Amino acid sequence: MRNKKTAIMLIVVLALAALAYFLPSFRSNAPEADPEIEEVAAKRQPVGPAFNADSAMTFCQAQCDFGPRTMNSSAHEHCGAWITRKFRQYGLEITLQRANLTGYDGTTLHSTNIIASYRPEATDRLMICAHWDSRPWADNDPDEANWRKPVMAANDGASGVAVMLELARLLTTDSVALGIDFICFDAEDWGTPQWSDQGGSDTWALGAQYWAANPHREGYTARFGILLDMVGGQGARFFKEKYSQQYAKKIVKKVWRAAETVGFGSLFPDRDGEHITDDHLPVNQRAGIPTIDIIAYYPDCPQSGFGPTWHTVNDDMEHLDRSTLQAVGQTLVQVIYSEN
Repeated sequence: MRNKKTAIMLIVVLALAALAYFLPSFRSNAPEADPEIEEVAAKRQPVGPAFNADSAMTFCQAQCDFGPRTMNSSAHEHCGAWITRKFRQYGLEITLQRANLTGYDGTTLHSTNIIASYRPEATDRLMICAHWDSRPWADNDPDEANWRKPVMAANDGASGVAVMLELARLLTTDSVALGIDFICFDAEDWGTPQWSDQGGSDTWALGAQYWAANPHREGYTARFGILLDMVGGQGARFFKEKYSQQYAKKIVKKVWRAAETVGFGSLFPDRDGEHITDDHLPVNQRAGIPTIDIIAYYPDCPQSGFGPTWHTVNDDMEHLDRSTLQAVGQTLVQVIYSEN
């Protein structure tokens, strides 16, 4: 019995010695780590500061406090001045791009695109945008009596601007090396109302059309752009808009991966949306900057694929959801700080 135990112990000792002898050669033959794979893995970790949805909600409320920001109104003028002051407060350089544009019905629209530039001297830039005007007519309201009433546009307008303002605030303490242009497009929502047969798809996104043909800086370019539209609604989810996939498929993948990384993949499902005529279209087609549209899509909503409050008098603060703003805002933080 003792001889058997001794033999077993000897075999174990010899095996360990052989392993120690050959281990260096095993290590030398092992594949080296791929830096690109390690870089991708690192970008799939949460980065950047925490987005404050309560702050974004406050920015939404501040815009709505002016009333509907319809074109040519005093509310529009005063809110534009407030947006400009807030971006300046966070140290961004402001360019006001004023233009008289023509609405679907021939109305002259006194438009102002507000461009707020972080690190304006940097040549390597990102572009984040949203429209800041309100729809003049609640022409998708279930009650026909409301069709000619203006929309408060807490979601369809204010939410995108609010997310951009909160991102600008975060950059005051958690800086990045990239330049970022936050562009508030005007005159997006003066498109042909449902009761009229004048005009067509080109009556929408007038401010973005003007900017795409006349960038605020000659030769302006950016790595890519992200448009935020209706990013604060209750029950919102963000499907992959089809023009975004056509013009900027890699950016769609980047943003949806970022949403998954920060824990909001359920709000950014891997599903196709529709083709949406929005501000990103002229930016892609005329300015040539690959730009995607993060826009809410409700495939099961009988009233509209854009949700139950779209172009109704119910697009107000009561129908916003801070958790939706949180999901979109933190996803944008992940994108920005991963690009740095």
